[in-house]
Amino acid sequence: MAKSVPAAQVADDAATRRLHLEQLRRVELINGRAAMLGLLIGVVVEGLTGFSIIHQIGLGALVDGYAACRTQFLPFCF
Repeated sequence: MAKSVPAAQVADDAATRRLHLEQLRRVELINGRAAMLGLLIGVVVEGLTGFSIIHQIGLGALVDGYAACRTQFLPFCF
């Protein structure tokens, strides 16, 4: 025999789901804006200093041929 669920509980579940989806939408919007702002700041700093975004976050050794070979991050040398 199937267990019946009260209508009030179904309404609460639907309202909770809508609330969670709205919160998720808001959080994703904030995350997207933060990512765009971070990229913009990286591009501005690159223009001012001449260091690429890769170098700014400390991964410059991976794109520099000599440093990459010396640190053994790449299987080949340039």
